[in-house]
Amino acid sequence: MKNLLKFTLVLLSIILCVQCSNIKPMIDLKTFEHDRIIRLADMYMSETPVTVTSFSSERSMGGIHDFYSEGDYWWPNPEDLDGPYIRRDGNTNPENFEAHRKAMRNLSKWVPALVAAYEITGDKKYAEHALDHLMAWFVNEETMMNPNLLYSQAIKGIVSGRGIGIIDTIHLIEVAKAIEKLMSLAFLDADNSELILKWFRQYNTWLTTHQYGIDERDHGNNHSAWWVAQVAEFSNLTEDTINMAFCRKLYKEVILPNQMDSLGRFSDELARTKPYSYSLFNLEAFTLICHILSTDEDNLWAYTAENGQSTRLALEFMYPFIKDKALWPYPKDIVHFDELPVRGSALFFGGLAYNSKEYIELWKNLESDPTDDEIIRTFVIRQPILWVN
Repeated sequence: MKNLLKFTLVLLSIILCVQCSNIKPMIDLKTFEHDRIIRLADMYMSETPVTVTSFSSERSMGGIHDFYSEGDYWWPNPEDLDGPYIRRDGNTNPENFEAHRKAMRNLSKWVPALVAAYEITGDKKYAEHALDHLMAWFVNEETMMNPNLLYSQAIKGIVSGRGIGIIDTIHLIEVAKAIEKLMSLAFLDADNSELILKWFRQYNTWLTTHQYGIDERDHGNNHSAWWVAQVAEFSNLTEDTINMAFCRKLYKEVILPNQMDSLGRFSDELARTKPYSYSLFNLEAFTLICHILSTDEDNLWAYTAENGQSTRLALEFMYPFIKDKALWPYPKDIVHFDELPVRGSALFFGGLAYNSKEYIELWKNLESDPTDDEIIRTFVIRQPILWVN
């Protein structure tokens, strides 16, 4: 009897090993992304560092090292052209100062692509060029950006800066991940690492203690979610376990139950003039938070709030409308509806977390490199290879 049991266990182990050997990963990113990454990185090798010090606006109350931007949806009042601006939700004013935002968005395109190319080729020319950009933005005294957003999303005639402007630095999230990758690949020496990390520590402290940061944290809708995503990644980079724990708690107790209904919808985003775009945008934040902050002991992907809200539920709700936008049962976005969806990270991270081949396959077939500025403004994760081991 014992011999029969032993034989059965051995046979089962052999069968399981054979089955495991036949399991293929849902996607081989190094193969799937190789040509795209090299094409982009080679193109970006010709780009020299351009930081906030390269541009200025006479409307900014800050100095040359201060990031400055203006509220997207604020316009001159036709009844008082010299007076305070008025709001037109969903309509971006093309006359607003955009130079600092565009420079940061370029940084968020260039550095991750260069680091991704270094990861898959081992060619140090890519990493060295990425480091040039990082040093210019975060270290060199002549060109660096101050680690705060005191003058972001100003409104003419109303305010010189707002907490809501913190949404502008979502484009530093993947830059931070690229820095992590350079450190893990032992490219950055201790001195350069510490100089760059110092900036992110200072900025994270500002995000979590200044009134603007607190305002953004408590704002609600996608702004609060993206505050968590930023603080989570910057804390991950700087090994700030206290703020990472705070973000997990905030996500479970505030962000998830307050922003999502029992069907997986983001009610605040559906009430906007661009409900499709903002629903996708907030879903990106939720899945990114889960990817950054989940641990074996505290898996946010598996967490369900008291009323049934979960990240899985949000993905299940949006998936049909990403697959076929014609099914969208809510009002169309007033602008840029035709340019969406693009290859955001929600389906990718969700596909990995929930072992969903259909999510990954849909993600693979979406536009990976949109060129429309309005779409790029809410497009955060471009190099998923940096986010997996």
